[in-house]
Amino acid sequence: MGYLLLSIIALCAGILGSLVGLGGGVILIPATLFFGINLGFFPDITPQRVVGLSVIMMIFIGLSSTISYMRSKQVDFISGLIFFIGSAPGTILGAWLNKGLDIDSFNLYFGFLLIVLSTILFVRDKLKPINWFIDHGLKRSFTDRQGQSFEYGYPIWFAVLFSFFVGMISGLFGIGGGSLLVPAMVLLFRFPPHVAVATSMFMVFLTSLVNSMSHIYLGNIPWHYTIPVIVGAYVGAKLGSALNKRLKSKTVVLVLQIVMVLIGIQSILEGLF
Repeated sequence: MGYLLLSIIALCAGILGSLVGLGGGVILIPATLFFGINLGFFPDITPQRVVGLSVIMMIFIGLSSTISYMRSKQVDFISGLIFFIGSAPGTILGAWLNKGLDIDSFNLYFGFLLIVLSTILFVRDKLKPINWFIDHGLKRSFTDRQGQSFEYGYPIWFAVLFSFFVGMISGLFGIGGGSLLVPAMVLLFRFPPHVAVATSMFMVFLTSLVNSMSHIYLGNIPWHYTIPVIVGAYVGAKLGSALNKRLKSKTVVLVLQIVMVLIGIQSILEGLF
């Protein structure tokens, strides 16, 4: 029963993570902690082990999504590699910081993070892109299937610095980093939304490879739970990528915002009391 439940959780995480570029950890981590610790389905789970499990899952969400988005030529590989230069050392630092968190501290900080991320998702469509970054950095272009052209860009130094911070959050909480990176790509660097999501999933894949090595070294991977999570996440990411190409994701993002706020409040309350 526990393995089936993990597969379903990972399937949902893969769908939502790939659809809006979040990586999926914001679904897997609170759900696994709730069913594992509160309901006793996974009695051996800890904050460190669930983050390690999330990191393994995101390798396959990132890989599955990247392959799908490559076929529609939505991935900006050059930008993804530049962001990866900063995020890789950030994930190592985050994984090291994670080992000092107990369950109450993890729930408290993770809850605040979810509320911050849901707020970012809520306001990202209401904010106007900032032109300074595209005017003072590397310029990129993209033409969609309808023939519409987009110009976007960023200072490389700022992209590396920002992605280091994103990588640190990813390594600390196992959430993938896309929840911070995608809004920044759209608002600060004027990425087309679909390119931002696709490029974010490519970077999630690369970052998760480095992040997983850190957590393997620290002994944070519950290997007996990885197979159902990998299968569910890979299939879910395929479905999420297909939906991304056909649907407007605003409704899904709204639902995700509400879920993240509710989970965030619950995590904060559990951390405090």
